[in-house]
Amino acid sequence: MKLPNGYGSVVKLSGKRRKPYQVRKTVGWHYDEAKDKQVQDMITIGYAATRADGLQMLADYNNNPFDTKAAKMTFSDVYEEWSKRKFPAISESNVKGYTASYKSCEPLYNKIFKDIKLVDLQTVIDTCGKNFPTLKKIKVLFNQLFDYALKNDICNKDSSSFVDIVQYKDRNPNKYDRNKFEKNEIEIIWEQKEDKYYQIVLMLLYSGVRISEMLDLKKENVHLNEQYFDVICSKTENGIRKVPIADKVLPYYKAWYESCPECEYLLHTEVGKHFEYRNYYDSYFKPLMEQLGINRTPHCCRHTCISMLAEAGINQTIIKKIAGHSGAMTLTEKVYTHFDIKELVDAINKI
Repeated sequence: MKLPNGYGSVVKLSGKRRKPYQVRKTVGWHYDEAKDKQVQDMITIGYAATRADGLQMLADYNNNPFDTKAAKMTFSDVYEEWSKRKFPAISESNVKGYTASYKSCEPLYNKIFKDIKLVDLQTVIDTCGKNFPTLKKIKVLFNQLFDYALKNDICNKDSSSFVDIVQYKDRNPNKYDRNKFEKNEIEIIWEQKEDKYYQIVLMLLYSGVRISEMLDLKKENVHLNEQYFDVICSKTENGIRKVPIADKVLPYYKAWYESCPECEYLLHTEVGKHFEYRNYYDSYFKPLMEQLGINRTPHCCRHTCISMLAEAGINQTIIKKIAGHSGAMTLTEKVYTHFDIKELVDAINKI
């Protein structure tokens, strides 16, 4: 059956191929000097296993023409194009979050985006081994990419909206026991206080800060004489605060402050470089805990400090101030309650 002029064609290619039928269409003409004649400019719409499938593909294209270049874009291609537009308009922490989520999507990298099905997305969720908060971030990335793809005619269906993460809400594949340190465990750590890396653990235990807040702390924000430091970059806006330094760990802050004059950060590697979380956790915190037979994470230090403050009878509003939980404060607490550094230092000294 002869197809109408300008409709396109389906031709069988030579050799053994899984999809031997090329679906193509003329989009223009140009003069070929070597052949001394006008020749067609053709685009390849796709490849099909049978001629019938090819004709259907051609009919679909003629009913709803699409950008053939966009149709060949992979998951990684879409991510790259989306991120070029997205990242300049968002915070560095959000960029890091999206980048981390993308790394969990490696099985999708080379898949043609328009061919990605719900089962492909769900498989990433089911097999990546991440906890529920991280799975939520991965799903958000899926949503963002499919929204971008739909708007740019790269695909015509949003499979991301059906991805199921609720089943993992109460289960964390990488779950650690994030209970507080036992008293005897804290005592064991104090026995190692001459080791500067165990001192970091004690600094975490007696400050209540998030591990990222401690690792990113710069010397310019540490006020040893006044006995506090400023958290200027936190996971949340409410985490921006002044944190008191307890008397018992003040010498460790001073030692770290003076240990590497050329490093702008309070804590640093042996060669004076900024600690990245994974480097600190894998190379220092985890091995130190294993040496003592203690199964805890850096977050346990924060949880322990808050618990010790509560056990010492410290006012809940002060605890929220120290821990950066102002989001949990009442309006009255936020507006009318003010504490100076001395009150916060007095509070932290009671644990």
